Amino acid sequence: MGGLSSVVMAGEDSSDHSSTAKATNKPATTANETKPDHGSMDHSKMGSMDHSKMSMDDGEMEGMESMDGGATATSRTPIPVLTDADRAAAFPDVAGHGVHDKQLNSFMLLDKFEYQDADNGSALAWDAKGWIGGDVDRLWLRSEGERTNGVTESAELSALWGHAIGPWWDVVTGVRQDFKPGSPQTWGALGIQGMALYNFEAEATAYIGENGQTAARFEGDYDILLTNRLILQPTAEVNLYGKNDPQRGIGSGLANTEVGLRLRYEIVRQFAPYIGVSWNRSYGKTADLASDEGERTSEARFVAGIRMWF
Repeated sequence: MGGLSSVVMAGEDSSDHSSTAKATNKPATTANETKPDHGSMDHSKMGSMDHSKMSMDDGEMEGMESMDGGATATSRTPIPVLTDADRAAAFPDVAGHGVHDKQLNSFMLLDKFEYQDADNGSALAWDAKGWIGGDVDRLWLRSEGERTNGVTESAELSALWGHAIGPWWDVVTGVRQDFKPGSPQTWGALGIQGMALYNFEAEATAYIGENGQTAARFEGDYDILLTNRLILQPTAEVNLYGKNDPQRGIGSGLANTEVGLRLRYEIVRQFAPYIGVSWNRSYGKTADLASDEGERTSEARFVAGIRMWF
């Protein structure tokens, strides 16, 4: 501040700033001494700066603008306008690439393979399904049955062609072959299968058999994860028939239902032992035919088995 004051005050009358001049001739004060009081200075007597003399003329400004070579106005190498030919070159048509639906995959699930404690003896029951194919079209195989005291009570095998109609649903059509009960019988099948809301797996299949016999089956199951490995699975199955068939112990209308509850522990994802209960019941004419044969129309069973897939 002292240096700037001396420059400004150099052009002023020395008589007006004698006190300041004397102060400049004094030796510098130490840090412990009192600092000068700048508030006592008369700044009104200081000369004013004429900013008008600092202006530049247009010629000087143009010279400064020319220093960047006009880079701020236009590019030295202008970017050409994007054309349709440029877009076609950047995004050419491609023939596509192979996806999963062009290669064969397979999956087999032994959903139930279990011992059942039946009223008339021990029983062995199974329910298996699997497929081979791609993401859209697949060959589905289904099989289920039951043996009681070493005698086959029921057994069937289905071969179906499945076509995906959405991310979670397939339409299936094919044939079903019944081996027991009674003499073998062949059915034509048409149905839908897939996963509904909240991972509820469902199957609905209609059948037409020999001599105009018709049937329908509805199945569903749901996995409740108690832990990552401990899973509770409720199941349900409903069977209906269009005609009475005494040879096979079948009556028209609602024939029978089966519900179950199984608790499995997945030692590995592909293999899980389980225990549970199942309850089946016959209705209407089917119940009457069962009673005539001395069979129960309603029965609860303890079950224990394994579930595996590969």
